[in-house]
Amino acid sequence: MASVELTAANFESTIAGSGTVLVDFWAAWCGPCRNFAPVFEAASEKYPDITFGKIDTEAEQQLAAAANITSIPTLMAFRDGILVFSQPGALPAEALENLIGQVQGLDMEAVKKDIAAGAQV
Repeated sequence: MASVELTAANFESTIAGSGTVLVDFWAAWCGPCRNFAPVFEAASEKYPDITFGKIDTEAEQQLAAAANITSIPTLMAFRDGILVFSQPGALPAEALENLIGQVQGLDMEAVKKDIAAGAQV
């Protein structure tokens, strides 16, 4: 599955569902964003069970501001509607693979208990 364009209209409904969603905040003028794009796209083809979304920070400035994006590219990972990873910077393919494995391997019941207890994920 190729990546999908996320906007203010479909962002919440996309991340709120079950499963894993990776979100790439980017802009056309951003060199590191352009370098990361093929890595992100290749992963989207390799992992069809994961939703890969891209948010153009120029077109979706309010959405980027609401997500506290201060540097691009920024990658966020959501699992079962919960933000479990957020980090600026382009990742090499190996690091993205590692991240995907970690997100997929999370014990979400433990994460939910930690959140309920007020702990950081």
